[in-house]
Amino acid sequence: MGQEMASSGMRRAAVNAALTSGAASVSATAAPPRVGEQIQRLRAERRMTLDDLSRAAGVSKSMLSEIERDKANPTIAVAWRLTNALGVSLDSLFAPPKAPEAIAVSGPHDIPTLSGHDAKYQLRVWGPIELAGKFEWYELTLQPGGALVSNAHEPGTREHLTVLNGSIEIEAAGTTKRLKAADTARYVADEPHAIRNAGKGEAKALLVVIHG
Repeated sequence: MGQEMASSGMRRAAVNAALTSGAASVSATAAPPRVGEQIQRLRAERRMTLDDLSRAAGVSKSMLSEIERDKANPTIAVAWRLTNALGVSLDSLFAPPKAPEAIAVSGPHDIPTLSGHDAKYQLRVWGPIELAGKFEWYELTLQPGGALVSNAHEPGTREHLTVLNGSIEIEAAGTTKRLKAADTARYVADEPHAIRNAGKGEAKALLVVIHG
C-alpha cells in the first residue's frame, strides 16, 4: 500500500484532476479545506497509527503529526503519497465533510478495543475518531502484573488518569505514585511513562490524553 506504483504520467493526471475540480468550486476568498482532519480521519478509519502511515507513505512522523493538526500544509506530492498509502484518491481530500448527526449513538460493538496480550492490558477507545491526536479518552483495564508502557508523546502532552477500581502505579518524569480507587493522577506524557497494576486483582481506570 505504501509503494508508489503509479507512473509519473498517472500522478500528474491525478494532481490535475484534483486541482481542476477544486478550482471549479472554491473561490479565491474561500477558506482552504482542512486537509489534516481528512487525513487523520482516513487513517483512524483504517486503524493505522502515525508510525504505520509514516512508513507506508514515506513521510516523517513529525511532519505527518503537523499536517494532521493543520499546523502545516502538505505539498501536492506529499498529499499524493499519503492518499496513495491510505488507498483513496487525491481529490477525496477536498470533498466537503458530511453534516454531523444531531445525536450520534455508538453501540458497544462500535467502540474500538486495543489489546496488549503479553502486557496484560486492554484499551477501549471512547473518544471519537475526529479528536484523535488532540484529545482522547480511554477505559484502561489492567490484569494483575499488567502494564501500559508508553514512549514520549508530542511536547506539551499531559495525561489524566482516574482509578475506577483496583490499585494502579504511575511512573512519569522520574517519579512513581501509587493510586487507589477514586484517586486521580495528572502527569507529563511528553517523555516515557508507564501505568501499572499495583494490586493482585484486576484494575480499571479512565485515561484522558490531551496532546500538546
